[in-house]
Amino acid sequence: MVSPTVVSAANPMPHVGTPAVEFEALDTAHRDVLKTLDQLAELIEHLDGNGVDDRAKDLATTVVRFFNEHARQHHLEEERTVFPSLLASGDAELVQHVQRLQQDHGWLEEDWLELEPQLEAVSKGYSWYDMGLLRAALPVFKALYLDHIDLEETLIYPEAKKRMAALPDAGVGRSGAQTRRQAKA
Repeated sequence: MVSPTVVSAANPMPHVGTPAVEFEALDTAHRDVLKTLDQLAELIEHLDGNGVDDRAKDLATTVVRFFNEHARQHHLEEERTVFPSLLASGDAELVQHVQRLQQDHGWLEEDWLELEPQLEAVSKGYSWYDMGLLRAALPVFKALYLDHIDLEETLIYPEAKKRMAALPDAGVGRSGAQTRRQAKA
């Protein structure tokens, strides 16, 4: 069991016990979010012209599964592995950006909780979904995700990578991650 790192003035940049970050997996999750947002848009367009049919049920099932499982897990992974050292960095601007991303996670979850029952109904073949709500919610949900991903990929991930590379044991996490990827293959 890895003991947690205590963040203090004497230890402002934790690294002992800090979980390894697999940025490739986080980047893949972002690509999957974009793909699933496109599927959500396709579903709404399809529902508008065809109602609930097999294609609509399949798309809805895929979208619901992704955002209920993979997207939530991705956010938890960022909160657990990427954000802590940046929040402890002492860089006020960086901390503000990370706090905004944490707030985004809450807004994304709130938006999803509004969309999910509608899409769950479609996935089960029901037609009591609210087309107006779906049409209105999609651009808001998508814009928030796009802005969120952009901030992570242009500032947060590069900064986290830079800080991790500067740690004395930086290669240990990468070699462990590489070993796990090879074992899966």
